[in-house]
Amino acid sequence: MFCRYTPLTAISASAAFLFLSGCTVEPQPITHSELSTIASERLQRVTADQEPVRGPISLYEAMARALKYNLDHKVEIFQTVVRTSELNAAHYDMLPNLAVSAGYGARDNVNASSSFNLVTRTQNFGASTSQDRHTGVADATFSWNILDFGLSYVRARQAADRVLIASEARRKMANRIIEDVRTAYWRALTADRLVRKLATLETRTRAALASTRRVSAEGQTSPVAALTYQRELMEIRRTIQELQRDLTVAKQQLAALMNLAPGQNFQMVAPGREGRLRAPGNVRSMVWTALQNRPELRDVEYSKRINLREADAALLQMLPGIQLYAGPSYDSNSYLLNHSWVGAGAKVSGNLLRLLTYPARRDVITAQDELLEQRALAITMAIMTQVYVSNVRFQHYQRELTAAAEYYDVQRRLMEQMRAQSAAERASEQTLIREEMNTLLAEVRRDVAHASLQNAYANLYASMGLDAYVSDIDFQAPVADLSRSLGRLWQERGTGQVALLTPPAQ
Repeated sequence: MFCRYTPLTAISASAAFLFLSGCTVEPQPITHSELSTIASERLQRVTADQEPVRGPISLYEAMARALKYNLDHKVEIFQTVVRTSELNAAHYDMLPNLAVSAGYGARDNVNASSSFNLVTRTQNFGASTSQDRHTGVADATFSWNILDFGLSYVRARQAADRVLIASEARRKMANRIIEDVRTAYWRALTADRLVRKLATLETRTRAALASTRRVSAEGQTSPVAALTYQRELMEIRRTIQELQRDLTVAKQQLAALMNLAPGQNFQMVAPGREGRLRAPGNVRSMVWTALQNRPELRDVEYSKRINLREADAALLQMLPGIQLYAGPSYDSNSYLLNHSWVGAGAKVSGNLLRLLTYPARRDVITAQDELLEQRALAITMAIMTQVYVSNVRFQHYQRELTAAAEYYDVQRRLMEQMRAQSAAERASEQTLIREEMNTLLAEVRRDVAHASLQNAYANLYASMGLDAYVSDIDFQAPVADLSRSLGRLWQERGTGQVALLTPPAQ
C-alpha cells in the first residue's frame, strides 16, 4: 500500500522537521565575559567575611583562624551539612502519601450509547447517556505502603551513618590542618629571624671576602690560607641560604592555611619555648586509644553498618507490598445519585523477578562486607605502625633538639670569646665574621629542629585520633575565643596530662 503524496503531507512533514530542529540542543561553552565575572566574584569571596588581622599572630590564633576560615575545612563542614539535609529528607520518605487531583472535562456532543441483547438479538433501548457534556472531578487519596515504609526506614538509617562518616572526615581534616599550622608557624618564625640576622651579616661577609682577596693579591698572606678562609665562609653562607630556601615558603603556606590572601603581610609572635614536651603515655595505651578514636576506623565501621542495612533492604524488596488507601472523591456529573463519596481499600503487589536477583545481590553484599573487614584490618595495622613511628620520631626529634641546642650554646659562647678577642685586637675581623656566621647557622638548625619537634608532637596526637580542639568547640566563635580555647588545650597537653584509654590485660 502506497502513501499518496499531497500538499498537506508536505506541510506536515515540514512542520515536523522545523519542530524537531527547534528542539535540538547544542553545547553552550561559558563565554570569556562570564568567566571573567565568575573569577572576579570568587576573588572577592575567597577571603571575605573574615576578621581582619589587627596585630602579630600567635600560634594559637593561627590555629583558630585555620579552623574557622580554611576552605578545605569548610568543604568538609558543608559536606556534613549536606549529609544532614539528606537525612532530614529521608525522614519524609517514611510518611504516607496524600495525592490530591482535580480536573475538568468537556465534549462537543453527548456521550450517548445503547446496548444489544445477545439472547433476544434485539436492541434493548434507544441511545441514552449518563454523563454531562461538561464535568468536574476531584479526589484526595491517602495511601500507605508498608513495604515502602520499611525500605524508607532502612534508607534513613543509612543516611544517618553517612552523616557520621562526613563528621569523621571533618575531624580528620581539622586535625591535619592543626598539624600543618604548627609546622608552618615555627618554620615561618625561623625564616623571619633568619632573614633579619642574615641581612645584618651579609654586608660584613661580602666586605670580609673582598678584604681577603685583596690581602691575598697583595701577598700579605698565603694564597692557601686566603682561599681556605673564603671556602669556609662561602660554605657556611651556602648552607644558610639552602635552609633559607626551604623555610621561605613556610610563611605563604601558613597564610594559605589561615586563608589569608597570597602576599598579605603579617607579623608573628615569637612565643616562649615550652618546657620539655612529654609524650601522653606508654605506646600500648597510645595504640589502644588510636584504635578507638581514629576517624578512618570509625569510617569503616559506619560503612559496615550501611552495608548490613543494605542486606535488610534486599530482603524487604523481595516481600510483597501491602498498600492501604482511603480518601474522599467528588464528581459534578448531574446523572450521579451521589456526587461525593469516600473510598477505601487495600492492595497487595510484588515483583516475583526480584526473587531471582536476590542471590546475586546477597553475594555482592557479602563480598562488600569481606572487603570492609579486610580494609579495617589493613587500617588497624597502618594505625599501629603510625603510632609507633610517631612516638619514635617524637623521641628522636627531642634528642636532636637537645643536641642542636647544646651545639648552639657552645657556638654562641665561642663567638662571645671571639668578640672579646677582636675587641682586644687579638683576633681578626674575618675570624669574628666566620664565627658569627657559624653561630647563625647553629641557631637556624636549632630552630629547625624545634619546628620538627613541634610537627612530631602534633603528629603524635593525630596518630592517636585525639582531636586538636575541645569537643564542644564552636567554629563560629570569634577568633580570640577559639585561640584561648586552643591555647588551654595544648598547654595542658604539653605537660603530658592526657587521659588515654587503658588496654585490656593480656
